[in-house]
Amino acid sequence: MAPLASSTRELFSEAVRAVLETWPVLQIAVDNGFGGAYSQQKAEWMVDALQQYFMDNDELQQDEVEGFISDLMNNEFDTVVDDGSLPQVAQKVCEMFQQCQQDRLTEVGEQIKQLIQKKSTGRAKVTPAAAADDDESEDEEAMECDGGAVGASVNGAAVKEQHLPPRAANHEEEDDGWTVVRRKK
Repeated sequence: MAPLASSTRELFSEAVRAVLETWPVLQIAVDNGFGGAYSQQKAEWMVDALQQYFMDNDELQQDEVEGFISDLMNNEFDTVVDDGSLPQVAQKVCEMFQQCQQDRLTEVGEQIKQLIQKKSTGRAKVTPAAAADDDESEDEEAMECDGGAVGASVNGAAVKEQHLPPRAANHEEEDDGWTVVRRKK
């Protein structure tokens, strides 16, 4: 198909922004600084990168878009998305791009409004899990990890580090550069 007109391209960029800003995994990654000090700027850059990905590639399939977003999340936020939301995000962006290509701009505008309303109703929040002292098996299970790395799942997003209160953690540096957090008994 022909490239998008400038005004249509701007609308598609707004659509990508609306989809990403209402995606809980990205919200949590930004709110908790998974991308470092510039997490918010990285999220804004992702909008441009994803929009440009569509402009540079013809006839993208949903799985290609899903892989691209997954790589961005992994590379920029050290986050592996495994909550099942990635296919939904990729599908929504692909759908809105097709609507822009078909000059169905009113539909895209309505979807953007709906996403903005969804965004204003509230953001995803991360709350620490309450640990019961008499149920240590669940705590130990939650702290198990592979390869010496500390693992956690925040709304389905796997993260490399979990912060524990200082009284409950003993930090040890491993040879491979990972910090292992062990629970004090």
